[in-house]
Amino acid sequence: MRRVMVRYKVKPERVAENEELVRAVYAELAQARPPGLRYETFKLDDGVSFIHLAVTAERPGPLAEVAAFARFQEGIAERCDEPPAVTELERVGAYDPAAEAA
Repeated sequence: MRRVMVRYKVKPERVAENEELVRAVYAELAQARPPGLRYETFKLDDGVSFIHLAVTAERPGPLAEVAAFARFQEGIAERCDEPPAVTELERVGAYDPAAEAA
């Protein structure tokens, strides 16, 4: 499994646009339901920082095939005060009681 965290900071006046683009990605994912992908996006309490977490079974992951994700990436440099920083994550531990019940 590949686990990736992407963190960036958008310009304050571009937050709503960024959120709209992110929501479009999730709308397309909900329809396409690509296998082998877990994906989450969070806005931090400063209101301008975002974190995306992706877990994929293979490289490249299914996000590469999502048209809305390509649109999200197109203008990311212009939307950001701090560009995306990609970090590969190595799991040390996890707790998910919902997964244990399944």
